[in-house]
Amino acid sequence: MGESAQSLEQAARTGLPAPGSVAAWILAARPPTLFAAIAPVLVGGAAAWRFGRADGAEFSWPGCFAALLGAVFIQIGTNFANDVSDYRKGADTEERLGPPRAVSSGLLTPRQAWAGVWTSFALAVAAGLFLTFFRGWPIVAIGVASILSGLAYTGGPWPLGYNGLGDLFVLVFFGFVAACGTSWVCVGNIPPPAWIAALAVGLLATAILAVNNVRDVSTDVKAGKRTLAVRFGTGFVKAEYAACIVIPYLLLAVIWFQTGDWPVSPLFSLPVAAATLRGFFRVTHPRQYNPILAATAKLLALWSALLAIEWMVG
Repeated sequence: MGESAQSLEQAARTGLPAPGSVAAWILAARPPTLFAAIAPVLVGGAAAWRFGRADGAEFSWPGCFAALLGAVFIQIGTNFANDVSDYRKGADTEERLGPPRAVSSGLLTPRQAWAGVWTSFALAVAAGLFLTFFRGWPIVAIGVASILSGLAYTGGPWPLGYNGLGDLFVLVFFGFVAACGTSWVCVGNIPPPAWIAALAVGLLATAILAVNNVRDVSTDVKAGKRTLAVRFGTGFVKAEYAACIVIPYLLLAVIWFQTGDWPVSPLFSLPVAAATLRGFFRVTHPRQYNPILAATAKLLALWSALLAIEWMVG
């Protein structure tokens, strides 16, 4: 009872949730990052609905929903794994400028975080096994690759995020794998516009990581985390960020050439993109990247939702 009271007193003092509480688990799951998991599923499903049924293929709503659940649970499991791995590697210290992390803040123990990892991945596997009834065992290969990559992002003997491959990981798995995989699950084929939309969504997701890497470059150097910002400098990653924001809008023209149908709706997010870019290049202190990080995630969600809605109802 005394330990519980002490935990509550510490939570009130720090402004963090009580250790082991539901709020602590929610913080560890990193809800804002779920935009990156949901967006490609929305776009891939919408591409399947609009372009994948041309040959009479039937759209699978249960398959689409299961793909969404699988993507979300893989993201949550990856977040838990990253939390405990970064803690053990010394990347999350008191110098951290980003949002607090559950394990390093004492909100969850490493054992609890790993329990969250395996529970989340088990739920993702359950969704994947359900999807095998629609599209067969290749779904298992996609799911296993996604889970292993999630674990290897900050864990294992050669973590991707610590060796400058985080950006490529995000582009591939939060773009092509998630969006094109969803299209295939929904209709049994991947229409050409799905590939272009997958690239666009993957770039916007990579922009989120670019903000994170620029903000954390000083602490990443100390932790031995060789992100692109550490390897090539912040100037390189700032150019990467700008490209990741601008190119998705240019890719809309590629879809027009493919289909004769210009996707207009994402253009309504241009003011948000312009404001986010302007804010990014006006940052004078690393901590100011935090609202830019949130704004970039919202831009990804908005761009993807607008395209998905246009393709689903158009």
